[in-house]
Amino acid sequence: MTAGSAARFVAVPVLALGLLLTGCVFGPTRSAKPADDAVRRITAPQGRYFGVSTRQAPWSRAETDAVARKAGSAPNVLEYFVKWTEDFRPAAVRASYGQGAVPLLTWEPWAGSGAGTRQPRYALARIAGGGFDAYVTRFAKAVRAQGRPVVIRFAHEMNGTWFPWSEQRNGNHRGDYVRAWRHVHDLFERAGADNVVWLWSPNVVRDAPAVSLRELYPGDAYVDLVGMTGYQDEESTAGAVFDTTLARLRGLTGRPVVIAETGARPGPEKAAWIAAFFRWFAAHPEVIGFVWFERSRADGGHQDWRFTQTPGTTRAFAGGLDTVRLARISRS
Repeated sequence: MTAGSAARFVAVPVLALGLLLTGCVFGPTRSAKPADDAVRRITAPQGRYFGVSTRQAPWSRAETDAVARKAGSAPNVLEYFVKWTEDFRPAAVRASYGQGAVPLLTWEPWAGSGAGTRQPRYALARIAGGGFDAYVTRFAKAVRAQGRPVVIRFAHEMNGTWFPWSEQRNGNHRGDYVRAWRHVHDLFERAGADNVVWLWSPNVVRDAPAVSLRELYPGDAYVDLVGMTGYQDEESTAGAVFDTTLARLRGLTGRPVVIAETGARPGPEKAAWIAAFFRWFAAHPEVIGFVWFERSRADGGHQDWRFTQTPGTTRAFAGGLDTVRLARISRS
């Protein structure tokens, strides 16, 4: 999310996988359990991920079908957002798999954007110190009980300043983010929720160049996938948006990478940037998938990020996606 991206959300409504996928060469060291096998398959799919975040994902099959018609292929990831004022909803996971897509749950430790970046109730030290243990444990047990793997993108874009879980906001201090992440992760482990894929996802460093990603990384024992948020601003190529951040991620870990949010702003260069994005994606097999923020201003976007904005942008996207071999997701 770019600086000011909190304003992109008027209201914020992100990879789990069925057991039929094969291949599992990445993942943290864990005991060999069936759920762990499914988790590892997510990080080494037979194909790649094309995800979307829409206003009603994963609840509206009609909305997903409309995206699929325009893209030429159905998305196999559906991203949605859950605040810490909300409990886990198993129906969201069922709805996602029912559409042939893995659920990517972006889990945000705040009460929402209306309260701004100062929300002391959700200070990182309070999370790490056990202030939300009952809520987190309840959430974890519900994730475990529904049975299918779920990707959780917890406290994303932590290197920016637009969320209260930034170490530069809300009374937080250096080191608090990693302590909070590890504590939440450990609560899931204690609850037996081994069907979670943990996605650590900073913003592209363009918007926070002085912040050290290394100091914010919880470590491979706590992370299954790494991601990034990156939107086209004035850049003419996708590499100009992602390359610097990708290099920093590769310096931290060998975990597979997911572009957890992306899109392109309106303008005469939008179709060309979309085409360039798919060329970049083809050249980077370590990036196993991406999620397009398929929203206009009316849908909660600060810009009209949709690939369907114009016939030309739609053609560029469908043409690029046609070159991608997508992972097939079991609906059952």
